Amino acid sequence: MSDLWSALCLVAVLEGLWLFAAPGAWKRAMEQMQSLPERQLRAVGGFVLIAGLISLYLIRG
Repeated sequence: MSDLWSALCLVAVLEGLWLFAAPGAWKRAMEQMQSLPERQLRAVGGFVLIAGLISLYLIRG
């Protein structure tokens, strides 16, 4: 359970880093995402999810 909380905290740190380091780029990216159809966003989200699970499996073995 500790690993899960650590991972969630790391996600928060990375998200905060983007907002802190490049707020303009983050806003532009979000504007571009709003113009994409939901089907395409789901496809990208699914790809990122699968890539993350595979990476986690390879790292944690």
